[in-house]
Order: sequence, then structure tokens, then C-alpha cells
Amino acid sequence: MADHPVDEKLPALKMATTGLQHVAAMYAGVVAPPLIVGAAIGLSATDLTFLTGACLFTAGLATFLQTIGVWKIGARLPFVNGVTFAGVAPMTAIVASTEDKSDALPVIFGAVIVAGLLGFMAAPVFCKAVRFFPPVVTGTVITLIGISLLPVAFGWAQGPDPAAHDYGSATNLGLAAGTLVVVLLLRRFTRGFVKQIAVLLGLVAGTLIAIPFGATDFGPVSDAAIVGFPTPFHFGAPQFQLAAILSLCVVMVVSMTESTADMLALGEIVDRPADEKTIAAGLRADTLGSAISPLFNGFMCSAFAQNIGLVAMTKIRSRYVVAAGGGFLVLMGLCPMAASLIAVVPRPVLGGAGVVLFGSVAASGIQTLVRAGLEKDNNVLIVAVSLAVGIIPITAPEFYHAFPETARIVLDSGISTGCVAAVLLNLVFNHLGPRDRDAHDVTHPMEAGEEITGVPRTPAAP
Repeated sequence: MADHPVDEKLPALKMATTGLQHVAAMYAGVVAPPLIVGAAIGLSATDLTFLTGACLFTAGLATFLQTIGVWKIGARLPFVNGVTFAGVAPMTAIVASTEDKSDALPVIFGAVIVAGLLGFMAAPVFCKAVRFFPPVVTGTVITLIGISLLPVAFGWAQGPDPAAHDYGSATNLGLAAGTLVVVLLLRRFTRGFVKQIAVLLGLVAGTLIAIPFGATDFGPVSDAAIVGFPTPFHFGAPQFQLAAILSLCVVMVVSMTESTADMLALGEIVDRPADEKTIAAGLRADTLGSAISPLFNGFMCSAFAQNIGLVAMTKIRSRYVVAAGGGFLVLMGLCPMAASLIAVVPRPVLGGAGVVLFGSVAASGIQTLVRAGLEKDNNVLIVAVSLAVGIIPITAPEFYHAFPETARIVLDSGISTGCVAAVLLNLVFNHLGPRDRDAHDVTHPMEAGEEITGVPRTPAAP
């Protein structure tokens, strides 16, 4: 019997280039948290480079755990792991509350270790939530993942620094648009391997186009060392403070919720649906990767939704391709100069490619919703309200400003709030109470009684 496409081993060159494409898609997301937290602490340029390299290295290790797996650890799907952005707000809050800034990273690392170990033990229980994720829920969550990521692409398209004079300039937006056009043209007019690596080629083309405009900075390459290793506990031994541990345990719950949704989404895309066993193994990889990460000066790891869009777009489903990407991440962590090559890609160029990647995730969610039975009013209401709840943090970022900081960790994640809303509404409308009530209603939510099934509507009595 032929191997499932997920288990297919591609030729070396194709595996390397497509793996590098995954790295290019997620690089900015991996390096952003250490840059933000490091800047809040006031790290020197040398220490900031070290912290960024450490996060790349640990992201590679976590990706190996997820794709290759060992024992009951790893979903064994084309799943990229890296530093979760959900932890940025609480980590910067920890930094702000730490008097001696040199203790901030040890406190963060100690909290991540505890949260990771607790999450690892909770994975077998947490995975049972899969029964609460029918297509109407998974489709909604997948769509929200894509919608939530699109503002990131739009931010990249405007430039790296919101305070810069050229932020949102015609040049930056033009570079993003040009990259997008290159990717679309390659996808439309090429075939085979070239078509599959269209995003990577688009990033290269966009970077070259940016050179005459002075938007490409090769400084990171010339300043980077050739070899470097993330020495364990470089910033000091972990410290364990209860408040920090509690805040990052909340982040771990959010991260596990999003990873569950991501695994369900990826399972649909690669035609290997994620069951309880797969989700439990994937969550173990997430949480163990997070627990190990601080040993090498890295942060909490989680699934990267943007790479799901890349899988959906390229149709390359091999987990070994993503494992190759993990290998590149490890090498970049060990070779700062190699890491700096990806850093050369201008942020607007990444933004142009991100529109395609993140939009593909949303499109995959819509495809799932098509199969979810939206001819039923119950399901239409579930999708409508859940999408509205999930979009709140995007359209109204200060909506929850009056809530405690701990609560905002969850509420400000549209993916998590939308997912919880979809699960609860599905229980209320499709499982609690009379099962047949409104089950066959096919009315449009905007025009009650509209004919959408071909069955004539009974005329109203005069």
C-alpha cells in the first residue's frame, strides 16, 4: 500500500526548498516575541541576537517533536511549532513587575517550564474536547484563524516600525503588492515544483525588487557570527514565582486550545482527520517543547497557523518537508549568519506573501463550513455569532480594556473566544433540548421564510 501523502519522503532538493519556504513563512512570527520582550528588558544587541537565535533553535526542536515524533509525542502531521505570540503580553507584564530586569528572563523561563509540564500531564484529558469540534465548529475556527492572521500581514506590508516616517508609505505598500502579484502570477502560469514554491520565489523576487528602494538591509548578515550555540541558562537559572506561573498557565490553556483547533484544521487539509489520539500526541509535543525550550533560553512553543495556509496552498502534505524546515531552524539557531539571511527579507515583502498564506487558511475554513450543513438555521446562527465574537479583538482591540489583565490574555485571542463560543453554541443548539426543533429550517437569517430549497413557500393567509 502506498504511503499517505503525509508520510511521503520527497527528493532532497524539493524537500529542502519547500522546507525553507515554511521557515520563510513563519520566521517573522518566531523572532517577533523575543525582539519585543528583549527590548522591554533592555537587552544589549548581542544578547538580543542570542535570545532570537535561541528561539529559532528551540522552535526547530519543537517542530522535530511534532513532525517526526517519539513514543506518544507528536501529531506526526506537517505541523510547524514556534514561539507563541499569546505569551508576549503576560511576559512583558512580568518584565514590568520585576524590579531587577536581570531577573525577568529567569522568572519567565521558570513559569514556562512549570506551565509546559502541567500542560503535558493535562494533554490526555484536554484532547477529549475533539468530540465538541464538528465541522460547524472547526470550519468557524479555521476561518477565524485566517481572519486573525490577516492583520499581521497588513501590518508587515506597512513596514517594520509603526513610528518610522515611511510606515505605510506608497513604497512599502507597493513592495507588498508587487510580491503578492509575483506569487499570484507564479501560481497562475507555472506548473509543478515552481508552482509549489511560488511563495518562496515571491519572497526572493520581492527582496530583489526592494534593493533599489533601499528597503533591503544586509547589515544583519555582515554583523552576524558564523557559529553560535544557545548555552543552557545563559541568562541565569530559572526562578519560580507564583504570579508568573499562573499567568503563563493561562497562556498554556489558550495555546492548547488554539493548537487543538489548528490540528483539526490541518487534519482536514491533508485528508488525515485528527482524532483524540493524534491531538493528545500533538499537545504533548507542544507542551514538552515548551518545557524544554527555556533550558536553551527559548519561550513557550505552539503551532503556527500561517504554515497551515502554506500546506493548503501548495498541496504538499509531507510531514518530512516541515521536519526539514525544523532542521533549518536548528541550523539558524546554531549559525546566526544563516538566521540573518532570512532577516534580510523586508517586512513589506513578507506582508505581500502573508496575504496569500493567511487568506488560504480562511478559505480552507469556508470550505469546511460548506460541508457543515449551513442549510440549517441552527448552524447559521452558530457560525454568525462565533465569527462575531472571534472578530471583536481584531475590529475593536480595546473592547475588553476594563477586564483584568489575566482575563484579557484569553479574551484578546479571537481564535480562543470564537472557538469557545462555537463549542458552547453547538452544544446549546444541536445537543441540548429537543433534537428536532428547527432542525430542518432552511430560512435565510436575513429574510425569514425565503425559498432556498426549491420547495414553494406556503402563501400567507389573506
